[in-house]
Amino acid sequence: EGREDLQVNQLETQIWIKPDIQKTDVDFSEILNAIQEIAKDVNIFFDELEGVNSPSKDDDSLLHHGNLTSTSDDASRLEVVGEEVPDKNKTSGLYFRDGKCRIDYILVYRKSNPQTEKREVFERNIRAEGLQMEKESSLTNSDIIFVKLHAPWEVLGKYAELMNVRMPFRRKIYYLHRRYKFMNRIEKQISRFRGWLPRKPMKLDKETLPDLEENDCYTAPFSQQRIHHFIIHNKDTFFNNATRSRIVHHILQRVKYEEGKNKIGLNRLLSNGSYEAAFPLHEGSYRSKNSIKTHGAENHRHLLYECWASWGVWYKYQPLDLVRRYFGEKIGLYFAWLGWYTGMLFPAAFIGLFVFLYGVTTLNHCQVSKEVCQATDIIMCPICDKYCPFMRLSDSCIYAKVTHLFDNGATVFFAVFMAVWATVFLEFWKRRRAVIAYDWDLIDWEEEEEEIRPQFEAKYSKKERMNPISGKPEPYQAFADKCSRLIVSASGIFFMICVVIAAVFGIVIYRVVTVSTFAAFKWALIRNNSQVATTGTAVCINFCIIMLLNVLYEKVALFLTNLEQPRTESEWENSFTLKMFLFQFVNLNSSTFYIAFFLGRFTGHPGAYLRLINRWRLEECHPSGCLIDLCMQMGIIMVLKQTWNNFMELGYPLIQNWWTRRKLRQEYGTQGKTSFPQWEKDYNLQPMNAYGLFDEYLEMILQFGFTTIFVAAFPLAPLLALLNNIIEIRLDAYKFVTQWRRPLASRAKDIGIWYGILEGIGILSVITNAFVIAVTSDFIPRLVYAYKYGPCAGQGEAGQKCMVGYVNASLSVFLVSDFENRSEPTSNGSEFSGSPLKYCRYRDYRDPPHSPVPYGYTLQFWHVLAARLAFIIVFEHLVFCIKHLISYLIPDLPKDLRDRMRREKYLIQEMMYEAELERLQKERKERKKNGKSYHNEWP
Repeated sequence: EGREDLQVNQLETQIWIKPDIQKTDVDFSEILNAIQEIAKDVNIFFDELEGVNSPSKDDDSLLHHGNLTSTSDDASRLEVVGEEVPDKNKTSGLYFRDGKCRIDYILVYRKSNPQTEKREVFERNIRAEGLQMEKESSLTNSDIIFVKLHAPWEVLGKYAELMNVRMPFRRKIYYLHRRYKFMNRIEKQISRFRGWLPRKPMKLDKETLPDLEENDCYTAPFSQQRIHHFIIHNKDTFFNNATRSRIVHHILQRVKYEEGKNKIGLNRLLSNGSYEAAFPLHEGSYRSKNSIKTHGAENHRHLLYECWASWGVWYKYQPLDLVRRYFGEKIGLYFAWLGWYTGMLFPAAFIGLFVFLYGVTTLNHCQVSKEVCQATDIIMCPICDKYCPFMRLSDSCIYAKVTHLFDNGATVFFAVFMAVWATVFLEFWKRRRAVIAYDWDLIDWEEEEEEIRPQFEAKYSKKERMNPISGKPEPYQAFADKCSRLIVSASGIFFMICVVIAAVFGIVIYRVVTVSTFAAFKWALIRNNSQVATTGTAVCINFCIIMLLNVLYEKVALFLTNLEQPRTESEWENSFTLKMFLFQFVNLNSSTFYIAFFLGRFTGHPGAYLRLINRWRLEECHPSGCLIDLCMQMGIIMVLKQTWNNFMELGYPLIQNWWTRRKLRQEYGTQGKTSFPQWEKDYNLQPMNAYGLFDEYLEMILQFGFTTIFVAAFPLAPLLALLNNIIEIRLDAYKFVTQWRRPLASRAKDIGIWYGILEGIGILSVITNAFVIAVTSDFIPRLVYAYKYGPCAGQGEAGQKCMVGYVNASLSVFLVSDFENRSEPTSNGSEFSGSPLKYCRYRDYRDPPHSPVPYGYTLQFWHVLAARLAFIIVFEHLVFCIKHLISYLIPDLPKDLRDRMRREKYLIQEMMYEAELERLQKERKERKKNGKSYHNEWP
């Protein structure tokens, strides 16, 4: 206990804690100002360096083809005099020609481009900001020029302070509470009984991973005046490569290229063609001749490839801290969320597989399937006009069995489970995100660093108002202007949704027309399975339409988002994301909604069919039900879309990069590739999507919708999603590390608007699954028959023996002579009994033709309808109550995280008190000293 108290005292007096803990009112500047006197021996002054800039030169003086001089200072203030530069730095392609200045950013343009004047002004202003510059001509195309940019220490320090970049300044000290020690003892006892198991095979080898110092340190916004408080082992590596590139990009976004307020920023120069590309460099090759286990990693890119992007580590956890360091917090959060989602799919996939296997094991005991397969004497009415023949009910035996695999007694339980699973997934992700945000210093990031978009600033620069938070003037968009733009944008969204509905209407017409065509087909296989052929081809055509419309939607969404003029980048991303999600969600699921809730529901009955435009008879369900059509729709769309997405994400860049390498080998031989500098290699890679991670998130969110919204009709959806995501993680990792240029390291504290979309999908899934069970499946009609009309009526039982006679009770009788002329089949059905048929059966609850009200609804129909409505209400209320209860019981922050935050807040208050006390004591000593000297002046 004494040692523990000593450790606490040492921690309270020696360690500095990051100042911006959530909900903390402590001013960190007061603490640091109070102890400045202690650090007078550290003399680092930046005032003298603020005016030091690289010399301004024109393009011709910067561009050479050989041993060239750089615009960077040969003897930098930050380099040790006489230090020898390793030859590896000069040949790696990561440094300037002097081998000292690391390349932080690359700009690419063509000499033949006419925008020369804009580039010269832009580059002159870049050098005026303090950035150093070199130019190199491409080895493969003399028209291509690479502009290498380097930010010296004084520029990094200046802009790191302006951007509130958080840097480490004291190491963390972790405490092991008694309960943790107790748990450790329990784990040691358990480990004795599992020694034969592999020891944490999913964990990454800690010896392989680097020691990421920033993860074990408290951080604070960088300040040049308080630089002596930060941990600076080497000024060249204090700011990592991702941070350096982010600072340079920040400068480039604020530099003018022409006179005028709206003539600023690198993005505008990229859009008008002044520059062809702009990107930070990868840290060298991702491959090495030596094994990483024996020689270690060549660089972080090589380490990421071996420990993350390689297929051999598909079963291991992701090195998220290393991903964050190399690609930034935004990409790191995406992979953290994707890994969490994939891990949570394991229980859902297991239960879904159990439901499917339950259907397989109970297939031979299913009374309904037996009756369908044995119903050789029941003749069904044709499912289309004229060309469709009469058919035996037993011909649909295989479809009845397949339907039972997905529609069985466990389906309702699985639907409830998936609704609860979606809530648990989101609630625990909030906890996981909170831990990540705390570890990565993202808790208060948005309030500190959210910046105005240059486009917004240029558009509304004439209208300014005072920011109530910062107290500085900023551009202002009038309310009337904003409303008018939102109205136009909403109108565009509504129009595009109408286009989707029109496409679905076209698919419906196709299904109605082709079912008759396939019924008259020459091939017996297609003729006998005309409805399945219609569904299969309609799904494939629908998939092609989905892919084509997605291209149009992207352009429309981009236009509407830019029309709205969002104020910040996060607002732009949220607006664009919402539009694209609405477009693609409606595009992807509209046909599925039609099959689930409208197919076969409004067809009328034989002799009085409802028709489309008074011409085409609406499509009916298969005699075994509509669920088989819904399963086919979901299965085909899910498999085809995931396959296509994986090809476009990895296959297409692989083919493009292979073609580029092939051309280089033909021109420069097999050794040409290895001699190319890093900027040339990266330029030949594919650029990251202009919308960042949007496509990756959208693919997973749409998959989440497919996995939850219609899961009652397709229990294998979570299993397919799990298998796809295991591949998706490594595909995305491989793509980021090997096939794409290095993206800019951006910051984000959460997944943005996607979380709200996930919550909306979770709510929608409860409603849709309730309707799928009640309306699409035969669960409710079977339940009503078992308790009300079957052999066990009034006995309170609902087993398979209670389903005897269900098939006959669910079919109505139709008099063949009552057919309309345009729907009367060409065959009279004499092939079944040797004489023309008098009656046929169809799926519905209607009175026979000779009843007082021919073909009127029976009492059983109204009982089934009431039971369906009651089930929907009870199911929704029950599941929503469970979801809200789970949300209430699961806190957003883990208890240990709350304790850590409270502990740090307490230590900050203690340090502030001690610093203030020390300041008062010094002032008192100074007053005493001044007082003594004053009295000594008297004789």
